[in-house]
Amino acid sequence: MEKMDSFLAVVENFKVVFLDSYGVLKNYRGLIEGVQETLDFIQSRGIEFRILTNDASRSQEQQAESFVRAGLVGIPPEKIITSGMMAKQYLQLKIKGGKVAYLGTPNAAHYILQANLESVAIADLDKHDLDDIKAMVFLDDEGFDWNYDINKTVNLIRKKNIPIIVANSDNFYPVAKNDVSIATGGIAKLVESIINKRFIHFGKPDTQMFNFAFEDINHPERIYGKEDILMVGDTLHTDILGGNKFGIKTALVLSGNTSASEADMNIHSSGIIPDYICQSIVG
Repeated sequence: MEKMDSFLAVVENFKVVFLDSYGVLKNYRGLIEGVQETLDFIQSRGIEFRILTNDASRSQEQQAESFVRAGLVGIPPEKIITSGMMAKQYLQLKIKGGKVAYLGTPNAAHYILQANLESVAIADLDKHDLDDIKAMVFLDDEGFDWNYDINKTVNLIRKKNIPIIVANSDNFYPVAKNDVSIATGGIAKLVESIINKRFIHFGKPDTQMFNFAFEDINHPERIYGKEDILMVGDTLHTDILGGNKFGIKTALVLSGNTSASEADMNIHSSGIIPDYICQSIVG
């Protein structure tokens, strides 16, 4: 790999930066060392920022609290945009009554399903009484029995013609230097392939989150164009592809899902090309 770009030198050329959370601000080790100084640098230069995360299991407030607990300050809840917010918005607009079945934790369900709808965990679903089930949501990769409840999910979707929402499009996330865990998007894609149906996916690389963030940063007192924005992420197929599709510059960092040893190969094999490659957002 050729000499990598300096993130601080790159970000100074932009008025707005969209930052992924996991793999950019933190990883399996915890908070990335030096990230507080980078956030302070961004703010000192008057660069607007938003955190764009595919983590649908926690609200904006819960996400902000988790950063503070980790030792990172200066990220208020209103600067955090989650894929769960997009899923929640869809449910509020499209599902007017009945019950929503979900795969995930009760905490994730409480956050996503605050749309005057009754939620029911797949584990608690009565397969003989499905009349009131109006939608199904893939929320989290925890909180259920992987064998029993995924089988139950497959059978629900086969029997009911209802909207199926995937609140987190990530296929996997790193849990150690060389190990990953299957994420919600990976579970959903498995079920999609089994029943040959396409679900409604929220989060990067789909454009809903980018549109939301773009509208959020623009107001009558300050207007930004796409040329003003840099998207920073550690994953080609979500962060970088999403930014490329939205028409903004992208920076791949090698502090999360993509390592320095595999970056060139993954870029060439996928055809997803970032504008910049940085070791991390530190330095």
